[in-house]
Amino acid sequence: MVRIESLPLAARAAAANSSPVRDLLALTARPDVISFSGGMPAPELFDHTGIAEAFRTVLADEPGRALQYSTTEGDPALRAVLAARLTARGLPTEPDELIVSTGSQQALTLLCGVLLEPDDVVLVEDPCYLAALQAFRFAGVRVVAVPCDDGGLIPEELARIAAAHRPKLLYLVPSFQNPTGRTLSLPRRRAVAEIAAEHGFWIAEDDPYGELRYDGTAEPWIAALDAAADRTVLMGSLSKIMAPGLRLGWMRAAGKLRRSCVIVKQSMDLHTSTVDQAAAARYLRDNDLDAHIDRVRAAYRERRDALLSGLPEALPAGSRWNRPDGGMFVWVRLPDDHDAGRLLHRALEHDVAYVPGTPFYAEAVDPATLRLSFTTYAPAVITEGLARLGKAFAATGA
Repeated sequence: MVRIESLPLAARAAAANSSPVRDLLALTARPDVISFSGGMPAPELFDHTGIAEAFRTVLADEPGRALQYSTTEGDPALRAVLAARLTARGLPTEPDELIVSTGSQQALTLLCGVLLEPDDVVLVEDPCYLAALQAFRFAGVRVVAVPCDDGGLIPEELARIAAAHRPKLLYLVPSFQNPTGRTLSLPRRRAVAEIAAEHGFWIAEDDPYGELRYDGTAEPWIAALDAAADRTVLMGSLSKIMAPGLRLGWMRAAGKLRRSCVIVKQSMDLHTSTVDQAAAARYLRDNDLDAHIDRVRAAYRERRDALLSGLPEALPAGSRWNRPDGGMFVWVRLPDDHDAGRLLHRALEHDVAYVPGTPFYAEAVDPATLRLSFTTYAPAVITEGLARLGKAFAATGA
């Protein structure tokens, strides 16, 4: 009899690796650990009452519809309110231009299924959002990193690499990038749009953090620029501004590409949860989401500042870090002789955690880098966490 252990998996599944961030979240689940590792919204800031009322209302008013199968494209009421929000923020959008996805991560997976063939070239920022790297590697494509500086992706490097590699797609997070927190300026966004038009590749613009701005003025989406309007897929999410447990995201795409994404989604899950979509639409109709986001921003700004003010004492001398204008992350580089991955075990012994930077690199890694998330805890807990981190580094002689 053939043992089940000997039955092969598909090559792409056998080669897939688990997310180091998700694995680290499991290790840091103990309540005594202060974890700066996951990009976790603060649970005490969720509008539990408003969301619960939205579910009660849709289940009382239209239980048959809320609990039934629904269209693959998404709940019409939810798409209408999302389109209105995009339009109000400077990107005229019709509801039929949107697909509701099970989180924005599914939107990226749909895009991979529609656009990418094995051995296609995908360009990414260096470093890059880890789950995007997972999606691209599972799709069997070749991922090429575009060098970045403190201002994000370098247009001259993008043009050089695009000419050399003939990419199918560029994936980037222009506002408060994960993991670095960097934001691409308007001149660089325009340059990206023009380079994409010149070299004929698609742009996947991921915007999960754009409404979490604490300083400065919002930049327009690349999708709103004329040079890229026909080739940019914009992806977003309600996870960071409403609740991640709802798993509601969306994508805005041109007609042919959007229709193909609908067909791929039909093969994956038929449609995103009907009741969650209906409740989200009712919540957005009956509540002031912008006022809620203002409260979240005020809390996160205070937490960012608490983290930044404590880093000089917590980190080894010679460390460098940025000051993001929004989002959820601060990017740190330790001195050259430090390895953030090796130092993590000592941090865990002091009941504090962070994410080493190594998994975020598509090509050559920088072991001295790490990511800190500041949104999960109140300032007092952040201060205690940094004190623990300082003791952990001191114990290693770092």
